[in-house]
Amino acid sequence: MTEKQKIFADEYLIDLNATRAYRVAYPNVKKDDTAAVNGSKLLRNTKVTKYIQERMQERQQRTEVTQDRVVQELAAIAFAKATDYVTIKSHGSAAVVMIRSTDDLTEEQIRAIAGIKEGANGIEIKLNDKEKALELLGRHLGMWNDKINVSGNIDTNNPFSGLTTEELKKLVSDG
Repeated sequence: MTEKQKIFADEYLIDLNATRAYRVAYPNVKKDDTAAVNGSKLLRNTKVTKYIQERMQERQQRTEVTQDRVVQELAAIAFAKATDYVTIKSHGSAAVVMIRSTDDLTEEQIRAIAGIKEGANGIEIKLNDKEKALELLGRHLGMWNDKINVSGNIDTNNPFSGLTTEELKKLVSDG
């Protein structure tokens, strides 16, 4: 691997932006289109790919950030319920909101909390974005597919296979 390829790979590892990384490694390139094409080519280079994979594996071991941990964190957010944090009790004709002590919460419940503050109306608990966490989990699990795959076989024995759209329309209208 060349020194410039190593610079590209190290820069790519920062934010996974091949265009930006290419422009850092090859500063004479001025056009983003050129950097995007060449950055994409470098990502297909076996030496560069191997180096990036090794560095990512090292980082994963060093930081202990794994796909499983990310999915667990998203699941904690996605499946948190407001009733995990508060209890509503009737007090005569009024309702009283009782906030659970953080000592009584599980680690999973604590991970779903975005913040706790004392506001004008008392203590406020803000949970992380449940909808976003569900969306990310769904994507990870392949539940949403934004792509449509169209496939099929063309029968070479089809007598209409060589006809244009106009010729086919004429056949249908004459038929």
